[in-house]
Amino acid sequence: MRYPHFFDQVEPLQLFDPLADFLGALEDGQIEITYLDLVKFAGHSCPTIAGVYLMAKLGLEQLFEDLPTRGEIEVHIKGPKSEGVNGVIGNTLAYICGVSDEAGFKGIGGKFDRSNELFYNAPIQEEVALRRSDTGMKVELSYDPSIVPPEPKMKELMQKLLMGQGNLEEKKEFGQLWQKRVEKILTSKDLWPKMVTFF
Repeated sequence: MRYPHFFDQVEPLQLFDPLADFLGALEDGQIEITYLDLVKFAGHSCPTIAGVYLMAKLGLEQLFEDLPTRGEIEVHIKGPKSEGVNGVIGNTLAYICGVSDEAGFKGIGGKFDRSNELFYNAPIQEEVALRRSDTGMKVELSYDPSIVPPEPKMKELMQKLLMGQGNLEEKKEFGQLWQKRVEKILTSKDLWPKMVTFF
């Protein structure tokens, strides 16, 4: 499997998964989620998935001094599931946090319940919120990648390809330009405070 080299330059998210620990799936319950894992889950790499990574990383750092605990982090999305990329953001954040909506894992003997911890139309000020279900501590976050604009040529290439008029070279160039923007978002740490705001 081949993919852009910068995927491997993105620092993996480190978490503790008590369910995986209990069932012996991962030694000491420690789980590593890479940017490549998010790409596999979402099926693509884009500024939105990059933003989910950044909000998860920065948000979980605010909530936990040690490893974040999967399954005990509620995900709240301000807008409805069907609007824009809300569903993509919610599902991908829920994947990182190990939770789901009412369809999620119901637990074992009253423990490890992963259901009913993903919410849309949430009464929050920012785009998303992460909340610890054990302590109630919460962080709200918003993401704006406009400080890293796309290459001007991308729009022209996208339109051409969507109309079925582009050739293989143009398809490759478009993909490279698209991922170049994602790479800048993920690797320009000095820009993160301007892209992700939280309180």
